[in-house]
Amino acid sequence: MTENESAGERIERFRGYLTLLARMNLAERLRSKVDASDIVQDTMLQAYRGFGEFRGQNDGQMAAWLRTILANNLAHARRDFGRNKRDVSRERSIHVELDNSSARLEAWLAADQSSPSEGATRHENILRVCAALEKLPEAQREAVQLHYLHGMKLSEVGERLGRSPAAVAGLLKRGLTKLRDELDQSAQ
Repeated sequence: MTENESAGERIERFRGYLTLLARMNLAERLRSKVDASDIVQDTMLQAYRGFGEFRGQNDGQMAAWLRTILANNLAHARRDFGRNKRDVSRERSIHVELDNSSARLEAWLAADQSSPSEGATRHENILRVCAALEKLPEAQREAVQLHYLHGMKLSEVGERLGRSPAAVAGLLKRGLTKLRDELDQSAQ
């Protein structure tokens, strides 16, 4: 986050991150009715309009603020398209699910980072990984997300994607290779 960034630029840096979280937390039954990118667009528009209310100082606080807006939008989508429109426990659970998804993503990237300088760059790395994930073909992106971020076994990912475990392993290998290449290019 730099002093010269506009509100729009600061928020835009989180698009990939929000899209990943939205995809991970959008209920399967809703995917035919609403797209994760629409929810993210609404989230970013609300954040831009309410940017004057944001009181945070760093990327971690910005990410938490945006996750709250995203959680509300996901809860609204669930309510609008769900049978139990007023089930408050469902709205609370989406905040927990988003926080858990974000924590899994951070844990995946933080593997052995222990120094303060490494921890300080974690949020920037998360944004870079999310942006790189967006560039993967859909099947590879889903396989990587389900296996590494949701912790599913190859057989579970295969069932979800309608592929054999061997095919999922191939998707993961190609996806990680492309992900590394994309991250290497963005670092230059």
